[in-house]
Amino acid sequence: MTTQAAPITNAPTLEEFLPGGPLAPAADNRIELVGMDKAELAAVLAPLGLPAFRAKQIYRWMYVNGATSFEQMTDLGKELRAKLETHFRIGRPRISAHQVSEDGTQKWLLAYGDGNEAETVFIPDEGRGTLCVSSQVGCTLTCTFCHTGTQRLVRNLTAGEILSQVMLARDALDGWPSPAADRDLTNIVLMGMGEPLYNTDAVVKAMKLAMDGDGISISRRRITLSTSGVVPEIARIGRELNCGLAISLHAVTDELRNKIVPINRKYPLEQLIQACRNYPGLSNARRITWEYVMLKGVNDSDADARALLRLIEGIPSKINLIPFNPWPGSPYECSDPKRIEAFANIIWNAGYSSPVRTPRGRDILAACGQLKSASERIGKRERDRMEAVRLEKEAAAGL
Repeated sequence: MTTQAAPITNAPTLEEFLPGGPLAPAADNRIELVGMDKAELAAVLAPLGLPAFRAKQIYRWMYVNGATSFEQMTDLGKELRAKLETHFRIGRPRISAHQVSEDGTQKWLLAYGDGNEAETVFIPDEGRGTLCVSSQVGCTLTCTFCHTGTQRLVRNLTAGEILSQVMLARDALDGWPSPAADRDLTNIVLMGMGEPLYNTDAVVKAMKLAMDGDGISISRRRITLSTSGVVPEIARIGRELNCGLAISLHAVTDELRNKIVPINRKYPLEQLIQACRNYPGLSNARRITWEYVMLKGVNDSDADARALLRLIEGIPSKINLIPFNPWPGSPYECSDPKRIEAFANIIWNAGYSSPVRTPRGRDILAACGQLKSASERIGKRERDRMEAVRLEKEAAAGL
């Protein structure tokens, strides 16, 4: 017979966890469990007098078996399942739209409980399947070649909302349990809507849950975070996640990068390159990926290619050349194929891998730089709060 533990002294009350997180529908005030780790689950269950091993059971049902209701948790008693259902929920975002490209790429527009939306994209390939995950609703960076950059920042996504993109994709693609040797979703890239390093806390928490061998169990070697260059946060990602790092570079001079990647005005190339040289664990087996969108007559000359080589000299590197993906109203054209080939050959002859990324999902606006949701709302108070948090972090970093 199992003996239930008494409530933990000074444990938080259920009310402290309410109202429900942004994953929950507006009328659902139950506590959202997606995004919680084992310790948080134990804490939220404690006011019900439930022992810590129950948290481990629920954790496995959520992150190993992909359960979306307590009714599926068959090793819990019927009365306990009903009790849990009263207080908690295991949510997924609502799918506002689902599109499938002629090349097999899938895009989901996901609606959260507050009505805001973000997109996530699955890209199938031979032997692997990559999920492109968003970290914000909208974006604050205004990179001039990027469709998402034309949408103002609405808000950061929570850790649960980031992780729920992975869980929803697993629901749709290959099911559970996790891990599974033959699963479709093998890789995660944080290259969707938003700048991940302007939402570092939530991104780190979500990816630690995704990596956990007792849960979703995606190897850190199969997770890559892409940043436009939030220099103070780069070392932290290396220390805490030890995942792959990609830099959204796109220009080799401060003058040009200031125009097309405006964050460069705050963190110029010298600072960015030094942060990459110092990235923890950097080696020939763990290279920096440099993302470089090919813009006709803007950054695609032979001189640009040679300047790129000088810029990254001595850094274990891979250069991804990305043909520009047009979007409605975009001011740029894609470089001609022969120009891209000539640029790639200069990189290749210098000893660097320089694959030209094959555009995927263009017909459903799911390709690199094309993501944009319908969410455009944000209040002044929330904008001010996020800006204050960002400035506080930068002040603490001595910038």
